[in-house]
Amino acid sequence: MKLIRISCARCGKEVERSRGRINEANKFGWKTYCSQQCQNTAKNLRIETKCYRDGCNTQVKRSRNQFRRFGVVFCSMRCAALVNNKKYPREHGVTKMCAYCGKLFKSRKKYCSLGCKNKAAVIPKEVLTKEIKDFVLREKRIPFKNELDHYHAIRARFGSWNKAVKLAGFEPNPVKFSRRHIAKDGHQCDSLAEKIIDDWIFARKIEHKRRVYYPGDYGLTVDFMIGDYWIEFFGLYGGHKRYDQLRKLKLKLAKTYNLKLLEIYPKDLFPKNNLVEILSACIN
Repeated sequence: MKLIRISCARCGKEVERSRGRINEANKFGWKTYCSQQCQNTAKNLRIETKCYRDGCNTQVKRSRNQFRRFGVVFCSMRCAALVNNKKYPREHGVTKMCAYCGKLFKSRKKYCSLGCKNKAAVIPKEVLTKEIKDFVLREKRIPFKNELDHYHAIRARFGSWNKAVKLAGFEPNPVKFSRRHIAKDGHQCDSLAEKIIDDWIFARKIEHKRRVYYPGDYGLTVDFMIGDYWIEFFGLYGGHKRYDQLRKLKLKLAKTYNLKLLEIYPKDLFPKNNLVEILSACIN
């Protein structure tokens, strides 16, 4: 059998192969190598380079696809984080004031640091009860727990929210929607939240009605009505299946009869009262 000399596809060394093997390799696009070592080395597509982070001289091996995809390689997740966090800073949360020291910071948390959180847990009782008294003096009612900045500190110092309110000299709020309340204009309200809305409207001398029936024979009433605006307080939204079904029905009736319906939710009252923005259309 006559052998033909051909060069190794990797190192260039000449090797002898038969005409049949050469024709077969050309047919299938195979390459010819002088040894198994050359073949393994040629098929290893990993290349060696230094970590991309400045100051880190660690040698790393990565596939060529990684270089094509990312352009850079790192020796570890730590080096990648150090470079990427500096290059693409991320700001978590919104700017807020620390509930203990007053420092402005960006976070979803209440305190700017663990130190402030720990210090808040040992705020003197006199300071915490004064916060409750100041709220009552300002708003003429007992605060809900999520309306004060130091709610968690109050619970830690007194054992419970209601105990703190009693030690401040007041009677705790009843459970929301557990009993009726009388507004300042004499309207009967199903909850303290509805009383807050009614008193807010009454304080601005805005003429309003309570419990006006929706069109249709459903027996449903709206909480408040100012002019031709229908105002609903959906205080239990998301908490009771039957309540959510009634809410959907009221929204459907408002759409069917082209009613000007304004929706109020607990987040619109606590911790910040946003009634001015919500009711601006019907009070101007």
